[in-house]
Amino acid sequence: MIFAGLGFRKDAGIDSLRDALARAGGGIIHALATADDKADAPQIRALGAELALPLHAIPLQVLQNQPTLTQSARVHARYGTGSLAEAAALAAAGPGARLLGARVTSRDGRATAALAERSPE
Repeated sequence: MIFAGLGFRKDAGIDSLRDALARAGGGIIHALATADDKADAPQIRALGAELALPLHAIPLQVLQNQPTLTQSARVHARYGTGSLAEAAALAAAGPGARLLGARVTSRDGRATAALAERSPE
């Protein structure tokens, strides 16, 4: 199963999230994930509804110290991890998950996305 983690600025629109997701590879995704303080944002709710995908709201304590391929000082200060998109994707995919690549940024710079694959059981 593939999980898409998303990070985004407050002023990001649904087009920013769509673009970041497409740049991450899109394809068959089973769920979206983001930090719980962003999970009620209208743009990510709209994307989940549009794609008919569940949205996982990841608590801060689960995001903290997730190993990420990329590092953002701003994200680390707020969430305790290097990339919100990467950490959310990994957390949603569960133990043993692996990133399919580093996070990517939307063309407008307002959203990031990363994909993680759940470990086969």
